[in-house]
Amino acid sequence: MRNIKLTLEYDGTDYGGWQTQRAKGKEQSAKCEIKTIQETIEKNLERILQERINLIGSGRTDAGVHALGYVANFKTKNPLSINSLQMALNSLLPDDIVVKKVEEVDEKFHARYSAKSKVYQYTILNNPLPSPLLRRWTYFYPYSLNIALLKREAKYLLGRHDFSSFCASGSGVKDTTRTIKKISVSKIPATRYPLPATLIFITIEADGFLYKMVRNIVGTLIDINRGKIKGIKEVLNAFNRRKAGETVPAQGLCLLKVRY
Repeated sequence: MRNIKLTLEYDGTDYGGWQTQRAKGKEQSAKCEIKTIQETIEKNLERILQERINLIGSGRTDAGVHALGYVANFKTKNPLSINSLQMALNSLLPDDIVVKKVEEVDEKFHARYSAKSKVYQYTILNNPLPSPLLRRWTYFYPYSLNIALLKREAKYLLGRHDFSSFCASGSGVKDTTRTIKKISVSKIPATRYPLPATLIFITIEADGFLYKMVRNIVGTLIDINRGKIKGIKEVLNAFNRRKAGETVPAQGLCLLKVRY
């Protein structure tokens, strides 16, 4: 049995996230299913390899979230070469999903459980006017943002903490402790970008993420900037989601890399 690792790039705009979601009840009888990245790739792998495929993802990405370096793996008995598999799969996948790399790995490799950390980036379009060309991949925020303040507050998130204040309801996890290894806030002014757009990047690397954790952190930083919230330390120590900021939209979030 071969263990195949895929590195993927995708635009999540038109998908209900990574994980396959089966409709229930009346929706199921009406054959109404939510299109997901996992299901789309699995179906095409099965078409190529002529066997049932269980595609394991490195984690869930929510509806509308993108990826530059998502990792998945699956087992197969088919002897098709790595290069042929990549070419065949990319020829069948829609334009918003690309297999960037295919590797045969050790049988013990698991896309989720072997991961050491993940890197997410949230992109804010900080312009007076929105951009039609960037609307699918950025969060449009037309008001002033104090980058020095955001950097200072973001540093309090570094290290191992209980991030329950930043976990959206419905996650179901019991342990809300995670370790943020790196966090940065950077700004690219309009003069340094091909489009007339000022972009702010909030990049976070952690050993794991709670449900909507990054989007809630970004929303909290924005609310601190607005004066609605006193500071990150107070939110962290509250252990209460209601003390944190709003959840920013999904389209600004992108999984950059999974480290093993």
